[in-house]
Amino acid sequence: MIDYLCGTLDSKSINSATVDVNGVGYMISIPVSNFSKLPEIGKSVKIYVVETVAGMYNGVTHLYGFLTKEERDMYILIKNEVPATGAKKAMEYIDKISKSFADFKTAVITKNSSMLNNIFGFTKKTAEKLIAALKEKIIAENLVREEKWMGVKINEFTIASEAIEALAALGYKQQQARRTVDKIYGQNNNITLEDLIKKSLQDL
Repeated sequence: MIDYLCGTLDSKSINSATVDVNGVGYMISIPVSNFSKLPEIGKSVKIYVVETVAGMYNGVTHLYGFLTKEERDMYILIKNEVPATGAKKAMEYIDKISKSFADFKTAVITKNSSMLNNIFGFTKKTAEKLIAALKEKIIAENLVREEKWMGVKINEFTIASEAIEALAALGYKQQQARRTVDKIYGQNNNITLEDLIKKSLQDL
């Protein structure tokens, strides 16, 4: 079993990277959130790896990689414990959780489905599924990063949520709208709903 790969970054895309380890190129799927954190092509890189095998009778081995043990451990926990969550779906969850692993852990432990919905972008159904599956097991996860939002009341994020819903109603994809609103709202959390929607439309 591969724990991690250390080598030279040979190529990268939004959701994959190829690492040259002593002349052997390993293609690794990565979370979209890791792409901007990768070094330049030709630089050294260390990626923590999870191996999965697709198909029966020693099928194709696929590598999923992460830049920190924290991400890798959370990925394994979600893939193994959350019902109906395969390797690719777990990667999608990690992209959302990467906003703040510490806040995600606290939200699950405190059963704060509103936070999982408003900040991390999970649907109500998925939030409840995550809480039910992880609320006891996630306590053992050792997360070194500090919380960003747990000291803030969830209703302070209502404006952002309403702006996202308004943009979605205009035909924009929710993920795209959420990313834009998060950026603008993060720069000025005293902004009015009207101005938040206007600035988001300008940025989309």
